[in-house]
Amino acid sequence: MSISLSPAKPQGKRGLSALLALALAAVLLVGVNMLADRLLSRARIDLTQNRLYTLSDGTRQVLQGLDDPITFRVFYSRRLGAAIPLYGAYAERVRAMLEEYAAVSDGKVRLEFYDPEPFSETEDRAMALGIQGVPVDQSGEQVYFGLAGVNLLDDERTIPFFQPDRERFLEYDLTRMVWELSNPTRPVLGVISSLPLNGDPRAMMMRQPGVGQPYVVMNQIRNFYTVRDVAIDAQVIEPDVQVLLVAHAQNLSDATLYAIDQFVMRGGRLIALTDPHSESQASRPAPGQRPPSDTSSSLSRLLNAWGVEAPSDKVVLDLRGAWRVRADPRDRVQAVDYVAWYNVPTEGLNRTEVATAELQQVTVASAGEVRRREGSSVEFTPLVTSSARSMLVDATAVRTDPSPARLLAAFEPDDATHVIVARVRGALTSAFEAAPPPPEGAERPADFPAHRASTEGPANLIVGNDADILEDRFWVRTQDFFGQQVATPISDNGAFLINLADSMAGGEALVSLRSRGESLRPFALVEDIRRDAEAQFRQTERGLTERLEATERRLRELRQGGGQGAPANAVITPEQRAEIDAARAEIVRTRGQLRQVQLELRRDIERLETWLRLVNIALVPALLTLFAIGLGIMRNRRRAGARA
Repeated sequence: MSISLSPAKPQGKRGLSALLALALAAVLLVGVNMLADRLLSRARIDLTQNRLYTLSDGTRQVLQGLDDPITFRVFYSRRLGAAIPLYGAYAERVRAMLEEYAAVSDGKVRLEFYDPEPFSETEDRAMALGIQGVPVDQSGEQVYFGLAGVNLLDDERTIPFFQPDRERFLEYDLTRMVWELSNPTRPVLGVISSLPLNGDPRAMMMRQPGVGQPYVVMNQIRNFYTVRDVAIDAQVIEPDVQVLLVAHAQNLSDATLYAIDQFVMRGGRLIALTDPHSESQASRPAPGQRPPSDTSSSLSRLLNAWGVEAPSDKVVLDLRGAWRVRADPRDRVQAVDYVAWYNVPTEGLNRTEVATAELQQVTVASAGEVRRREGSSVEFTPLVTSSARSMLVDATAVRTDPSPARLLAAFEPDDATHVIVARVRGALTSAFEAAPPPPEGAERPADFPAHRASTEGPANLIVGNDADILEDRFWVRTQDFFGQQVATPISDNGAFLINLADSMAGGEALVSLRSRGESLRPFALVEDIRRDAEAQFRQTERGLTERLEATERRLRELRQGGGQGAPANAVITPEQRAEIDAARAEIVRTRGQLRQVQLELRRDIERLETWLRLVNIALVPALLTLFAIGLGIMRNRRRAGARA
């Protein structure tokens, strides 16, 4: 009798095929990972709620337009993140954002990371670049968390210390630095104003903190523009001025009005901010003088000729977004809505205009109305508009004896919206038939340009009836951080003005930058562990304190011989000594329990972090491996079924 072994051969072949399939799957997995690392190294998926790691179109435009490389040197002390986890989480976001910048720029943005150790050459280098060191504890050891950028011309820009309060503006700050380093030649922005926008040297001589300093918005504009003061009596605007800001310029002569008019006729871009009542001027009286009585400004001769009106005798009040201010001390109510100062939210901002599309709110104070003149053909686009819960009142109501309670009591909305800032486009005609004579005692410049009766093409103007948009106290809070002044915006006024200037000068790439959300999201499980351990810690601490107090009382009694009337130098008996030793041992044991609670707190969090790392690192490869094995098993079963 013969026994056939032929059925065993297919079984062995199937097992060998399965092993070979697993080996090929492993090789395929490694190959796919290597190929993806090479070809898809820049592929990213941002699953954060506010898309924190997705760069805006403006940032991409700036990065992709780089011609020369820029180097970012990041100085971050790991000890800072270990001592304050808030900074550790923020440092991770900064690193991720910078790596995204490097990827989008095709390597034009180069990154260098340093951990400055105390008394090291790296620390000396950080200090030389202007990176700010701050003490992390009582030892006085300095830690660092800043950024220095440099271009091929050795121009430097620095963020001395990354503040978590400015996390929403991280992309803006980084892109601004890239733009500055890649654009050494900046456009010129001229400024005509009766306000000390660029600082008051006379007030600065008083050496009082904050007195006479430039407005914060002007410091920010200098990051992008060459700012040039234009005399209040100028007869000609220099031809290299691309954008002209006329902000609350009072009592301008015909010669200066003509200079502004001809600047626009020649194609210059104008941002005109008038004001029916300047809160900024009212709060800054000249040294030794009373507050000014004339706080209004007007460009009616120019604007009316161009088809626009900005009355200086009316103020727009708005109940929506009104600021809560202190009421009259004689009133019982401690705070009241001051309807002359208010925030204009997104509903009042034009979402189709690039300058306002990404803003969240703009704050105005004692603002007036802007409107198109009847019969005018210019294109009139509102940018900032009040709500329907607003009304117009005489400017004297806020100029003389402004009472928040009185204004609120008399407030009756007119159910109409009022435009506060608008963009004006169109062909314009000069407000002058010819050049007026120069002011008395002045001579006309030798290179005085010829008169132009109209614009050659459509003009582009911004007209606003509130210069207090520029005032610091209405949109920014400045705090001292270890000697450094840190300005944190509470409203988007600064971004609004810079966006307007950028859109006028043609630099709209930066306009699309938006305030981003914070990346620091609470980890509920870690917080629960911390809270539980903290509760146990406090209970143990409270018990320890009670035992210490009881022990101290008992020690005093023992040293007094056990009674109130015993002498202070009474001899302590062996029994009392044993009781004292027992109390001390209890204190040591309780303190050990306290340290154990702290140790367990750290262990639980570290254990959770370890599991999270394992999940993040091993979960995806494990899932892919299981998928490959399952796929191989399914194929083998299908082949076996087909053969059967």
